[in-house]
Amino acid sequence: MVNRERARKHAIVFKGPAANFFEGALLGNGGLGAVVTTRPDAVVIHFGHNNVWDIRIAEEHKEEIGTFGELFARIKEIPEHYASLSDEPWYRDYVTMTGANYAKPYPRPMPCGSLLLGFDRREIEVLGHRLSVDNGLCEIDFLTHTGIATLQLFVDQRGDELLATLRNEDGSAPHANLFNRVKLIPDPETPAELPSPEETVDAAIRGLSFRQKLPRSLEAAEDMEDKSRAFRLSARFSSDVEAWTDGKQLELALGAGESFDVRVRLEEGTLKEVGDDVGDRLLRLSDPDFGAFRESLAASDVVWDSYWSRSGVELEDELLEETWYRNLYFFQCSVKAEADCPGLFANWSYGKIGAEWHGDYHMNYNTQQPFWVAFSSNHADKLLAYANMVDHVLPVSRKWAREYYGLRGAYFPHSAYPVEMDIMPYPVPHWGWEVCETPWTVQSLWWHYLYTMDRVFLEERAFTPIKEAALFMADYMLRPEASGEAWGDDRFHIFPTVVPELYELTPGFRRNYDCIVDLTLTRFLFRAFGEACSALGREAEEGELLGLIGEILERFPDNPTAESRRGTVFVSVPGENPEVVYNVPNGVATVFPGEEHGLHSPPELYEIAVNSYLNHRNEGGNELVFLNLAGARLGKLDLERFKRQIRYCLLPNGTCTDKLLESGGRYSDTTPFDYMQPMGIWFENFALPAVINECLLQSYNGIMRLFPNWPSEKGAAFRTLRAVGGFLVSASFEGGTVREVEIISEAGSVLRVYSPWQAVLLVHEGRREELLAPPAGEVLEIATSPGERLRLSPAGS
Repeated sequence: MVNRERARKHAIVFKGPAANFFEGALLGNGGLGAVVTTRPDAVVIHFGHNNVWDIRIAEEHKEEIGTFGELFARIKEIPEHYASLSDEPWYRDYVTMTGANYAKPYPRPMPCGSLLLGFDRREIEVLGHRLSVDNGLCEIDFLTHTGIATLQLFVDQRGDELLATLRNEDGSAPHANLFNRVKLIPDPETPAELPSPEETVDAAIRGLSFRQKLPRSLEAAEDMEDKSRAFRLSARFSSDVEAWTDGKQLELALGAGESFDVRVRLEEGTLKEVGDDVGDRLLRLSDPDFGAFRESLAASDVVWDSYWSRSGVELEDELLEETWYRNLYFFQCSVKAEADCPGLFANWSYGKIGAEWHGDYHMNYNTQQPFWVAFSSNHADKLLAYANMVDHVLPVSRKWAREYYGLRGAYFPHSAYPVEMDIMPYPVPHWGWEVCETPWTVQSLWWHYLYTMDRVFLEERAFTPIKEAALFMADYMLRPEASGEAWGDDRFHIFPTVVPELYELTPGFRRNYDCIVDLTLTRFLFRAFGEACSALGREAEEGELLGLIGEILERFPDNPTAESRRGTVFVSVPGENPEVVYNVPNGVATVFPGEEHGLHSPPELYEIAVNSYLNHRNEGGNELVFLNLAGARLGKLDLERFKRQIRYCLLPNGTCTDKLLESGGRYSDTTPFDYMQPMGIWFENFALPAVINECLLQSYNGIMRLFPNWPSEKGAAFRTLRAVGGFLVSASFEGGTVREVEIISEAGSVLRVYSPWQAVLLVHEGRREELLAPPAGEVLEIATSPGERLRLSPAGS
């Protein structure tokens, strides 16, 4: 398979011991995650899982939080001349109170322990490891007195197991055991107040196991028993290795043997599901041998074959092609519909790594961004994990809209957890009032429909959350405080709101209305709701809400602008200095994610969008994908500079971390520019292939544009990237010219493409015809049938 062969070229290689968590090889199956590290004296594998959390949650001060209306009235009375709302004692105390629940260290992802395979470093030396991203096989080479031995290991794509076998250098035969001890280690940062792990060592079957209970509450442990969870990590070693205990818990000393194999299983679920029948559980973990290893690897290969068959690229740029394949590998390892949607740091954790900001769902881009890659890369099925998360937070979002705001619909949260919630985890107004998070949360549900034309998904999974978000936004903008004589215009405003990562709430609300992210995403939401009603035939049924939306759109605020040294630019909020240093790329939000502006725009709007992109100042951390994707949408992304930024953020494990770029915003000259690197594996940056895809193919406005941001001097090709309308597109580019295009129409939509040639040869349904094409760069329209395959090439070629 061509795509998988291209992926195989981009293995991640590390020379010498990789003792640090961020040097280790990342393995996973979308639920289970494993980080394979190598010390000079041992291999240590750290386990995590998207479903395994410390599920305790603090939900105190429910009555003291009050309502939006009560708080809004009090904040309006704070003098406008104050430098900050926190100059007002009552507000400062209120912020402390409403932030107290989030200040607890839980909920958080719970690391699931580590497996240690120790050896005598006088006899054995670690040479390094190689991770094949085409199938997730990690190979660790050891130098022994008799030559090279290789430990091969992988995570089974069908179940939560890791298997390993020790082979000779070429893999043709088993290698004699070189490990002298094996050990399971519960995570050292497991909170002391949780129940102690229940440990089992069974030398007779060479097995180790421990179960960790995860109570819902420590104060009412018995009452919460049915809501508590647990996980168990178990390992069994090959039958031809002599084993005996040496009196240490969860450790076996090993003798000589002709081979070495190990199988590790992570079980998670309710207390009943995980169970306390340790002996039976260990016996159910099959005795490992090379036959079992080979069989499981072959079965996992089938999954990888299917995954890589979905799309592929061939780029005359090694780093960009490497970035594309490696990050799609990490995406497969970290997310699947059958497991909880990953948080900030996905399914890899150890100690405090992965616990910052609770490792939770941040809904002002962090949670959404990883899934931007799902659509154009033709992995739209991955969004089901995100859709499940939206379903999970919808009840509390409806409740918050009703009880806190007194409005209909759903107000989606700033932060959320994959645990049972009764109130918003972070109701602090200076972040909790970020209105953009409501339309942003549901945006990708609409994208799923646009890119797949899956009417069942739209009807059963997407429509209700989109409607609930639209209902809230309509009611919010129609509040009396959001329009009228006090505004000096006839518009319906988004007020109050908070610019993401900037200003907080300000005295007099001078920076808290018509934030450009709110405006562009609300326009997107209202348009999506209207088109969804049309697609499902619900115009009459939803007539009342559609009427309100139509009224609002007729009197919608303009996007805020300012004059910069580059000309007119979009800014995040009216009255803003265009030289402000952003964290989230607010000034380009109308390009992406708003999709209002891009290469399709009229010249005057395109110029403002380009000015905004070129003028943008960003402190770093939240822009590696976000800002560069906007640049690609405008056809202005400098790929060489983009590559330098990738290298700046690149870690030894092949992932990109969040790094700062400049001081002057929230960060000072003494802030370590890599302070976010040790926090965890940044799941959001796995969307990097989406930036590359937008350089090769754009379709966001329903019209395909081929190679809009690709250098003319470099060749490129892609296979079955997904486009709006349910199209799978393959194309090649050489010598500054599009050579040929093949398109599969899954849904029978009308094909619209900016013609790359003056005359077009069309081959479809067995017919060849030369089209009277519009001038190059104009739109070519072709009717298609479901399942039809079309080939386009320059006429006369």
